[in-house]
Amino acid sequence: MTYAAAIPLLQQEWGMSAVRAGTISSGFQLGYALSLFVMSTLADKFGPRVLYMWSMFAGALLSVAFAAFARGYTSALVIYFLLAMALAGSYTTGLMILAARYPSNRRGKATGYFIASSSMGFVLSLALSGWTLPMGGYRLSFAAASACCILGWLFSVLFLRKVRLSPVVRHERQTLKTEVLSNKPVLMLMAAYTFHCWELLGMWAWTPAFLAAYLQLKGLDGLSAAGFGSYVTAAFHGAGLFASLIMGGLSDRLGRAYVIMVASGISTLCSFVFGWSMVLPFAAVFSIGFAYTFFSLSDSPVLSAALTEVTSASFLGRAFGLRSLLGFGAGAVSPVVFGAVLDWVNPLHSGELQYAAWGWAFTSLGLPGLATFWIAARLRALHHENNKRSQL
Repeated sequence: MTYAAAIPLLQQEWGMSAVRAGTISSGFQLGYALSLFVMSTLADKFGPRVLYMWSMFAGALLSVAFAAFARGYTSALVIYFLLAMALAGSYTTGLMILAARYPSNRRGKATGYFIASSSMGFVLSLALSGWTLPMGGYRLSFAAASACCILGWLFSVLFLRKVRLSPVVRHERQTLKTEVLSNKPVLMLMAAYTFHCWELLGMWAWTPAFLAAYLQLKGLDGLSAAGFGSYVTAAFHGAGLFASLIMGGLSDRLGRAYVIMVASGISTLCSFVFGWSMVLPFAAVFSIGFAYTFFSLSDSPVLSAALTEVTSASFLGRAFGLRSLLGFGAGAVSPVVFGAVLDWVNPLHSGELQYAAWGWAFTSLGLPGLATFWIAARLRALHHENNKRSQL
């Protein structure tokens, strides 16, 4: 998130348009998606723990490389892509570790806590950006973030050293086609996750820049706007942290599909409203952004927990890998589409720090959310149909 927070400054220092700035975010998401597909598939063969540990180690090394050597568009694009490939190995492998250690009636809560820890990392990253950007620019901000990655690796060594998980043995008749590609609930959840990632990852990539532009229009200078915008975005991710903590456990009681319907419906509405709030007072912008982040992230743990319940354990890594390739692939495209729309509706500001019109760009994030809502409704109806049949 330090890169997202620094986008307004980097556009000036590196001479980037919104599209070029978006391609760096998209490069990260693309590297993340490709690596998730490979690492998740390997986890079925080698077990998730060993891949998780090596990914954390590689992520720490490459975060230091990004802080030291990212000094322009090309270097940032390449190193950020490699960093994403390293960090990706800790996501689905972490979910698989939890799925192996927690029963279904507690899995939503456990998954929520895991994803909440990611939100906590975003909060810390953005808070550090708000503090370091005005003090030392993007160089100090990137260095502070790399120190956190090193600490994350050390904590993983400390807390997972005694955890032992073996790969799940699959039966001869189980194939990728029977367990994943012909499994209707699995495919529906993958589609919902893809649309969810389009909205969520696009919003994450561009919200700090939106807030910086808003604050500049209110009279702050560029560095102060970027720094304060980072603090505000950190507060938004705090909302995401609580969303993961609350909604994962709530889905254990109310049902996965119902929670996904509520979360996707409200987050889509926020996408349609947030970008048009530039003319509103700060309290209104903050309130909309807080709700936007809360509900955009609310269905993340629920979608993950639901997938573990409809997929055979011996193919869970492959299912997560395919889902991640689709979801983060969509998340790689959405920031570029957002940036293209932003440049298109702000032709006089393209490549500069300040943009005035953001409504249509955020609307482009919300349209797929309508599909997520529809899929959740269909999953709920399918669940009720299956329950009726089981009672006959």
